[in-house]
Amino acid sequence: MGLLFSSSATGVNALPMGLLYEAQEHPLVFAVPVVISISLGYFLATAIYNIYFHPLSKFPGPKHLAASRIPLALKRMSGEEIAMTYELHIKYGPYVRVAPNELSTINPVASKDVYGQNTAAGGIPKDFKAYYMKNQRKDGTEGLLTADDNEHYRQRKVFAPAFSDRAIREQEPLLKKYTDLLIAKSFEKCQAAGKVDMVMFFNFATFDFIADCVFGDSLHHLESMEYHPFLANITATVRFSAMRRVLRSFPIIQAIFEALMPKSMIKKRLEHVKFCDERVMNRLANSNPSHPDFWTLVEHAEAKGQGLTKGEMRQNGFLLLTAATETTSSLMSALTYLLCKNPDKMRKLQDEVRGAFKSTDEMSTITLPKLQYLQMVIEEGLRVYPPVPGGLPRRVVVPGAMLDGHSLPVESVVFYSQYASYHSPTHFARPHEFIPERWGRSPPAEFANDRLEAVQAFSAGPRDCIGKNLAYHEARMLLAKFVFTYDVELCEESDDWIKQKVYIVGAKKPLWVKLNKHERKN
Repeated sequence: MGLLFSSSATGVNALPMGLLYEAQEHPLVFAVPVVISISLGYFLATAIYNIYFHPLSKFPGPKHLAASRIPLALKRMSGEEIAMTYELHIKYGPYVRVAPNELSTINPVASKDVYGQNTAAGGIPKDFKAYYMKNQRKDGTEGLLTADDNEHYRQRKVFAPAFSDRAIREQEPLLKKYTDLLIAKSFEKCQAAGKVDMVMFFNFATFDFIADCVFGDSLHHLESMEYHPFLANITATVRFSAMRRVLRSFPIIQAIFEALMPKSMIKKRLEHVKFCDERVMNRLANSNPSHPDFWTLVEHAEAKGQGLTKGEMRQNGFLLLTAATETTSSLMSALTYLLCKNPDKMRKLQDEVRGAFKSTDEMSTITLPKLQYLQMVIEEGLRVYPPVPGGLPRRVVVPGAMLDGHSLPVESVVFYSQYASYHSPTHFARPHEFIPERWGRSPPAEFANDRLEAVQAFSAGPRDCIGKNLAYHEARMLLAKFVFTYDVELCEESDDWIKQKVYIVGAKKPLWVKLNKHERKN
């Protein structure tokens, strides 16, 4: 048998002449090398075109990223895109080409072209080809996140009153209820175990509050101190969405994935959505809710003939429940970590809060916004640890779109990279340090030239986050009551908590702390 593949005359002669002839004449003998050669030639020619002749070739960036979408896809799937984008902007400046047709920018002025109303081109719409998914329910229903501009404006007009200061003041008893539960239950857990994971408890508090606003009742995480399956699935859903974004950049692979997706996975997602839908509809069927919530003012608009369809209500209920919980929970976890790592900032915040109030009962959506350092701490937390650290991509669909004076070709994708912008030394002095004082009315001279407008944690333009006002009120209440009540000590195992991979949002590890009740001296 060893002679069968020998190049010697003896080895060749060992093959029967008929088989040798058929092997030499078989079409695959010639077709395979031809196909390989054509494929390699095609990929090489495409790479050369992308690097040197593509309309975006005038923007800087590494050649391997310009040549193919594969390197960026690998970084996204590994959770390392944000770290890579930051390094690229440090090296190449305010504009970086991260894929053949994708641009990242950290220029706050250019972000107005990306997310503002670009009248010359009719605006740059969301990237529905790869990032955002339309018609996920297969019934044509879209919510605030995926509706076209005109539909988005109509729906946003209906929801806007529910996020006003007046509406939030009406929901304040609900917010206080879950904040007080967090304060009590986290301490109870710490007493029992010697430490407590604040990521878990901030998840519980924000979710229970928003669930009560969406369902008319919470899922009682704080009472049980256990994850409900619905909340537990949200993290997996976000990570799956990140992976799906990568797949949708490669249509053939996406088609294969859709065809081979296990039915169990599809069923689980449908059950997830159905669970939310049923509870939204149960709340809407209740004509006499026990307290004001998101739907109170929405139903008022419906009575005037300006409301939403039931399908839009279900879709937006699911959106509000997921979007309004993960981001606020992430911010609160990060603030706890950053304040523990910067004890001088923690003491300054505690002095302000404890000096302004005799008890947490005095804290409200009216009194808390008056605390300047509290607001500065929150703003700095959003800068150092943006809840969505990447970019929200926009895709050019008609000619004429501009980016800071540069014309963008149709099908190009552009986004404002939040983490990279917020940590750029061209925007902020000592950008990696947690320094709330930079947000003061008269900041120290070292920070006087910081570009605070670069921080756009809630996005910008007509499609910015509708829940921004609520998020600020919620963060103030949670943080103020937490630092008023406890002296917080970071556990050694969470010393590097902030070092995370990112799949749309940070892949948060447990944040272990010890809580000691502050004894007030009167």
